[in-house]
Amino acid sequence: MAYDDVSKPVKDFLFYLDVVTGKSKNTIYEYYLDLRCYFRFIKSIKCKTDKNIDSIDITDIDVDFLKKVTLEDTYEYLYYMKENRKCSNRTLNRRCCSIRGFFKYMCNKAGALTSNPVENLESSALPRTLPKHLSLGECEQLLGAAKDGNNGKRDFAIMTLFLNCGMRLAELISINLSDLGNDYITITGKGNKQRSIYLNKACKDAVDDYLRNERPYNNLKDDARQALFVSRNGNRITRRRVQQIVEETLKKCGLGDKHYSTHKLRHTAATLMYRYGNVDIRVLQEILGHENLGTTQIYTHVDSEKIKNAIDANPVSEIKIK
Repeated sequence: MAYDDVSKPVKDFLFYLDVVTGKSKNTIYEYYLDLRCYFRFIKSIKCKTDKNIDSIDITDIDVDFLKKVTLEDTYEYLYYMKENRKCSNRTLNRRCCSIRGFFKYMCNKAGALTSNPVENLESSALPRTLPKHLSLGECEQLLGAAKDGNNGKRDFAIMTLFLNCGMRLAELISINLSDLGNDYITITGKGNKQRSIYLNKACKDAVDDYLRNERPYNNLKDDARQALFVSRNGNRITRRRVQQIVEETLKKCGLGDKHYSTHKLRHTAATLMYRYGNVDIRVLQEILGHENLGTTQIYTHVDSEKIKNAIDANPVSEIKIK
């Protein structure tokens, strides 16, 4: 994208995210939307305009303007987003992250600012929620329904990889034939970081069945020739099409009202590996491709059965007081 409706400092920051940090296109686009909205609001209060915020031109914002931004301006923006745009605390925290990242770049990388106006910007406290996941029985239902369809071998292989390997949607659709090894698959994750994931027998059998008996090899478009999963139109399968496949399969097996998604399948894989595989949390971090261990530690809170067993095993429970 050209990002023609934002200022040069914001453009430079977005290009920095792309070229230097290797952020994904989706992540950079979120930063762009967050900063565009933020600076439109800041300009509206600095210039005391009555214009609709979404129509305010921010292409002329320069370093001199940025020097006038204050922490109070930023909290006013967050209040506006919460009250007028009904943003959740999670969304507000993401916007805080975008704003902090921009000003940190302007101070430390671009060297355009000598002080950071949002250095002390605080985020909202979020309730710790457990990741929603399918039970073992529901996994069996989903896999059975996936295999019973027009593109059953492909859809079954997709579900099998999601539920066994815990990969992200973007990672699944980017898999190429060259990424497949005998026992491992190379995954390209966030920031173009690659990791190898072991393929168990279920994964190998499902992928092999799809490749031998269903995947087309003729009349494919350029990018689809190297793709593992392709559509019936000869294109690399899209993000939205995989989402539709998951939604349709969930409905087919009676799980359509559970609000499961492709990301919930990733949660399911992680939860079941931790619960039944006695997986070390750092091993799980490597499998999932989490940059921070804290992100992975949510799965240490999901197993209420282990908690019950641990309390039952406490020797103090055996003490009898007469």
